[in-house]
Amino acid sequence: MGDLLESINPATGVVLARRPQTTGSEVELILEKAVKAQRIWKEKSFGDRAQALNAFSKAIKEAEQELAFLMAAEMGKPWKQGVAEVEKCAQCLSHFAQHGAEYLRDETVQTEAAKSYVSRHPLGVVLGIMPWNFPLWQVIRALAPTLMAGNGFILKHASNVSGCALALLQVAQNALPPDIFSIVLISGSEASKLISDPRINAVTLTGSTEAGKKIAAAAGQRLKKCVLELGGSDPYLVLEDADVAVAAKICTTSRLINAGQSCISAKRFIVHSRIKNEFEEAMLSEMESKTIGPPLGEFDLGPLARKDLRDNLHGQVTRSLDKGAILLCGGRVPTGAGNYYPPTLLTQVKPETSVFREETFGPVAAIISAESEEEMIRLANDTSYGLGAAVFSRDTHRAEKIGSKIEAGNVFINDFVKSDVRMPFGGVKESGYGRELGMLGIREFVNAKTVWVA
Repeated sequence: MGDLLESINPATGVVLARRPQTTGSEVELILEKAVKAQRIWKEKSFGDRAQALNAFSKAIKEAEQELAFLMAAEMGKPWKQGVAEVEKCAQCLSHFAQHGAEYLRDETVQTEAAKSYVSRHPLGVVLGIMPWNFPLWQVIRALAPTLMAGNGFILKHASNVSGCALALLQVAQNALPPDIFSIVLISGSEASKLISDPRINAVTLTGSTEAGKKIAAAAGQRLKKCVLELGGSDPYLVLEDADVAVAAKICTTSRLINAGQSCISAKRFIVHSRIKNEFEEAMLSEMESKTIGPPLGEFDLGPLARKDLRDNLHGQVTRSLDKGAILLCGGRVPTGAGNYYPPTLLTQVKPETSVFREETFGPVAAIISAESEEEMIRLANDTSYGLGAAVFSRDTHRAEKIGSKIEAGNVFINDFVKSDVRMPFGGVKESGYGRELGMLGIREFVNAKTVWVA
């Protein structure tokens, strides 16, 4: 038996649970059962699979209060945001139940053959390695299309939210066939080893760029398909003709969702010099209006999920101030219990500073001034990441043209970046590859088989 997996309440520091890791013999049994279950599941009709996913959607909605409470306790998510996350999971399951058959239908191709088409078939059992920041949504957005396509799914969740993983499995057991969805409580290193097992046919990971490189290497050694949704340092471009008050409100909302612990939350705010002062004042007002406190209270931000994450974030702020950035608000570690960190706004940020160059996983916003449209685009692309971006302008046609030049998997105009079950989601560069959600997402883990009838 390996080390115990600890769940610690980030608001109080109290240990909620210590759970033993899944043993090697237990993993073996889970794999055997998953393979058998998938062989049966793949023969089910789309209608039968849809019925199961709809039942899961209903069950997860009925467990909304319990699941939201668990997310608040294990990773500090404010109660209202937890409820919204559960509802989004239910919608995702329902969406793929409704549209899965359409997304995966045979596709006729006109050739000189009597008949030629592309049919899509499941790959087998998919290993999902998921993070703690959206403990249910990250799982469901991978699980729903994977199951609807006829695959099985084994979840390796982040150790600090193992309670959420087990609760989700319990809810699923009332709706899904046995063993088509299962969980292993193992370390990251053990997960990398699991990829080499021939019964694992593909891998999907949401996590850090460094974790993604390790998983990609492990999958590559075995020539297994993988989808990687990794880190981000999303640029939000605020043009000189933007509605500053609206832009500042949207930018602040994006930066502070989930206490800033999101790959696609806004990180770098590239503002035209003509409106920089006005934007700073508006965003400072928005940031200072936000409340911070226990996740079960009526607060905008809860604590960060772990103390080491807060320490790393504060180090990024400190190093950036040493490089000449100016602190407008926040930037101090509160005393007392809990991993709290205040909404923090930095200006005069340059490309050599930590908050520009690195992913900041917490409520820290960096304002960068630019003199022209061309400079804004250059600064936006001056990053190893490429997950999301936004452009704010009253001229939406101009904003779209600028957005087309930004190296990112998602570009939003006059709104903050978000995942939508109807649209593909993913990144480029060191933000990963492959897509989740929408038609492209469900087609990631299928065999696109060419059929030619002479």
